[in-house]
Amino acid sequence: MNISLDRIIIFIVIVVISLLIGYLIRKYIAEAKITSAEEAAKKIVEDAQKDAEAKKREAILEAKEEVHKLRNELERESKDRRNELQRLERRLVQKEESLDKKIDSIEKKEDFLQKKENEVEDIRKELLEASEKQKEELEKISGMTSEEAKQILLGNVEKEIKHEMAILIKDLENQAKEEADKKAKEIISLSIQRCAADHVAETTVSVVGLPNDEMKGRIIGREGRNIRTLETLTGIDLIIDDTPEAVILSGFDPIRREVARIALEKLILDGRIHPARIEEMVEKGKREVEQRIREEGEQATFETGIHGLHPELVKLLGRLHYRTSYGQNVLKHSIEVAHLAGTMASELGVDVQLAKRAGLLHDIGKAVDHEVEGPHVQLGVDLAKKYKESPAVIHAIAAHHGDIEAHSIEAVLVQAADTISAARPGARRETLESYIKRLQKLEEIADSFEGVEKSYAIQAGREVRIMVKPDKIDDLQAVTLARDLVKKVEEDLEYPGQIKIVVIRETRAVDYAK
Repeated sequence: MNISLDRIIIFIVIVVISLLIGYLIRKYIAEAKITSAEEAAKKIVEDAQKDAEAKKREAILEAKEEVHKLRNELERESKDRRNELQRLERRLVQKEESLDKKIDSIEKKEDFLQKKENEVEDIRKELLEASEKQKEELEKISGMTSEEAKQILLGNVEKEIKHEMAILIKDLENQAKEEADKKAKEIISLSIQRCAADHVAETTVSVVGLPNDEMKGRIIGREGRNIRTLETLTGIDLIIDDTPEAVILSGFDPIRREVARIALEKLILDGRIHPARIEEMVEKGKREVEQRIREEGEQATFETGIHGLHPELVKLLGRLHYRTSYGQNVLKHSIEVAHLAGTMASELGVDVQLAKRAGLLHDIGKAVDHEVEGPHVQLGVDLAKKYKESPAVIHAIAAHHGDIEAHSIEAVLVQAADTISAARPGARRETLESYIKRLQKLEEIADSFEGVEKSYAIQAGREVRIMVKPDKIDDLQAVTLARDLVKKVEEDLEYPGQIKIVVIRETRAVDYAK
């Protein structure tokens, strides 16, 4: 028991001694490390101070070098500026000397000019005095004042100038007309030769042949019911008279008249004529006419080479097949105008398709003028706008009768083509009454001008010859009279084609109403 206790005490003493020794050793090692660290820190600080001193000396040296460099540059720039200022100063001095010399020269010239001006003024005064003396002498010799002489001279000069101007204008007009007529005749003759169109003269009546006169009674029907039904459904008057084996259909609407003719011919072939059958045949006739209208419109566009027309415009073109103007078929006329306008446009080098399109559509308003109030020109313009035609085509339609001024070559060509087609011999005809009235109106217009002795409408109203009084109308006034008469005819008269105005005195002045 004592032995164990001693061992424990010894163990404890050993442990305490070990701990004490360990503590001493750690303390010694720590102090050594601290001393070593302090020495290293001192060395680092000393090294840093040495580096800082070196860098400081280097920075001071660099700053001194930079200052020296800047000082040198500044001195160089200052020197350059001083040189430039000296150069400018020398130039200014030279300019001042030059200006002084010029001023001296100008002053000398001014003095010289002043002397000359004084001399000129003296001479002018002497000339005025001499002129006044001459004027007084001339007034004494002539017996009139200077103002009166001036007026006489001005009057003579004015007359001479007017006479020379009139002669020059006349020569230029004749030369221009000769050249223009020559070129126009070539183009028009070529166009007419290339274009050939049939002229169909139609009236407001159609004649339907009958197999025998007995058929007239069947057409009339019991108590006239058949003829009344046919007239009611078609709007056309049936004239049944003593004409053998014929019935006349009368009406101003050509399409209704065509429907009535087709229906009546079908009824005659069928033989069964009664109100129900008449109604059926009239409907068939309408369908046939509608089909024919479409075919005629398509054929017209194909024949002229015009594509892209609105279907309704094509249909309206087909309706023109049944429309006549002065006996001329309007669709044939429109096709001919398209060909003529296209040919002339080709010769002049302008838009051929535009001219042909406008020529084909120029009378499109006549397709509806039986149904809508208004002139066919305005109706045509409205239709063209409605179906989205180009502004150029609309303008040509509006200007083809001169209602507005033509602003394009194509519009002028459509006017010319329309006139050519209408003015062809045999193309149109008019009633005897309207023809005589037109001739009388022509002569009345001509006789209304002062100085006209007698006027004669000749060549079926296409030329007017006016005999003037020689003592009242001279050669120059004859030219003016022809031009005034042309304007009067164009304003007051409607006529197909053109009228030639000839004023006859000692010479003839010719102009045309177009």
